[in-house]
Amino acid sequence: MSTMAQSFVIKTPCSSANIGPGFDVIGLALSMYLELHVTVTPSTESKQPLNCRITYEGEGEGTDEISLDPEVNLITRVALYVLRCHDQRAFPAETHVHIKNPIPLGRGLGSSGAAVVAGVMLGKEVGQLHHLTGERLFDFCLMIERHPDNVGAALFGGFVGTYLKPLTPEDTARVEIPLSEVLPAPAGGIDTGIRPPEPPHGIGHHIKFPWAQEIKAVAIIPEFEVPTAKAREVLPAQYPRNDVTFNLQRIALLPVALGQSPPDPELIYLAMQDKLHQPYRQTLIPGLTEIVESMTPATQPGLLGVCLSGAGPTILALATSNFEEIANRIISKFKENKIVCNWKVLEPAEGTTVVRTR
Repeated sequence: MSTMAQSFVIKTPCSSANIGPGFDVIGLALSMYLELHVTVTPSTESKQPLNCRITYEGEGEGTDEISLDPEVNLITRVALYVLRCHDQRAFPAETHVHIKNPIPLGRGLGSSGAAVVAGVMLGKEVGQLHHLTGERLFDFCLMIERHPDNVGAALFGGFVGTYLKPLTPEDTARVEIPLSEVLPAPAGGIDTGIRPPEPPHGIGHHIKFPWAQEIKAVAIIPEFEVPTAKAREVLPAQYPRNDVTFNLQRIALLPVALGQSPPDPELIYLAMQDKLHQPYRQTLIPGLTEIVESMTPATQPGLLGVCLSGAGPTILALATSNFEEIANRIISKFKENKIVCNWKVLEPAEGTTVVRTR
């Protein structure tokens, strides 16, 4: 380990999964970023648990949702998993991780996926594990977060398609592997003193799709949370064949439609429709069906399509102009159900970066 103090910033984008029909497949990195400001000051002793002090500012600050204990916080638990797979039991003494998080929690904007990706990158950097490639880091992410769409977008950036090979029950049962908050299971990441199982090589793959530069994403963010585990519970165990075919037709069109310049609004609007998850989630998000069907490119200039962002409740409207008007129309629908929202115009983002400041 280096005897020099070092500091660096890890920057990971938020993301929107599914984009309508691409359930658990498609992810879009968006321009709002989780940042970790990390300083490692060499020291022979540390009074911090696991040699790590966490400070936090941003969404959820001061609430029970954000732990400053490195054994509990998702970002540091993930980093510790990467370190322990490489026979490093704790952070280097002494590590300070200052988390700046503007990504709203539990709203379908990939806050958990960003935390997992930033945590894996944190483990690589503090452990000086420079041999870990982006593809290998993706394997680590997918041991922790089994839905590849958000983590693929947050790690690699842009508009991505992803897939995941099934893992063996023996690997997934190990308590040393931390599990993302998205999964309704014990948290994991427990230090049993045993080296945790390393991810199999190549458990996930991604492909980057083109994105027409005219297209922006208007995120309408309601002020309530939908836990992802709950949003999955409302989905059926089996689907009618017609509904599956409906989604397959649209998922074949969507990446092509969003890459064409100039964009074709009617094609994109049709390609963003879904029958596998959005109809079932309206019980958790009042007014969802009305919102998704409330406008079309014919009735709202500039609009391309409307979908639920991830598990919701955030709504994503893809558009080329009239962003404020589109946001206000959706916000007024939420207001009918006494739900307050804010909104942001976002665009596709680069993937996770590390900038060394010394």
